[in-house]
Amino acid sequence: MNNNDKKIEELFDAGCHLGHKKNRVHPQAKKYIYSFENGVSIIDLTYTVDLLEKAKQFISQLIKSNKTILFVSTKKVSLNLINSLCQANNIPNVTLKWPAGLLTNFEMIMKNVKKLVTMKEEKEKGEWNKFVKHEQIKLQKKLFKLEKFYGGIIALKKLPDALFVIDVKKEKNAVKEATEMNIPVIAITDTNVDPATVNYPIPANDDSASSIEYLVKEITEAYTKNKS
Repeated sequence: MNNNDKKIEELFDAGCHLGHKKNRVHPQAKKYIYSFENGVSIIDLTYTVDLLEKAKQFISQLIKSNKTILFVSTKKVSLNLINSLCQANNIPNVTLKWPAGLLTNFEMIMKNVKKLVTMKEEKEKGEWNKFVKHEQIKLQKKLFKLEKFYGGIIALKKLPDALFVIDVKKEKNAVKEATEMNIPVIAITDTNVDPATVNYPIPANDDSASSIEYLVKEITEAYTKNKS
């Protein structure tokens, strides 16, 4: 078994080949469909192997050049996985809700991130101790809210050089902003979306936990292997 066959088998075992029902298939996604079985589109994994490799090569070059990549997925099914992998490898990420204007109004969003960093530092230094209890509770609530929305992008010191997106349809605002700012997008593209809306499509199931896990780990490995 050659390496491509092995990869196809792994992708198949992870359920990456299962697309959407025929009536939900995007016309532009048809070129990546092998067949329809019981009305469900079956993704041709030979394309997935090839395009996943291209995406990984792009990420490798990006990271070798000390560029940054932002992971974006607000899907519940991927939440724990993305959070743990990104925290472990210090990868900037958005997993709760896309902050409108993160790319197109970066400086404004960064003001909130700076506020978060300042508040965390002040709390750690014990500067909150001078406040009465109800004021400390108020500060804690504000800190919690900022952490929830901006905690994943503290490591982002400038506009990211690329985005890795799990569901193009769900994260359409992120993809739209990236396109406006000429920031390349790598994405898992299921059969219900137009793969042409991103620079590096990876045709695969973007709903199954096992499919997402397999592909996210592949992308993360390409990232960490080349991180200096």
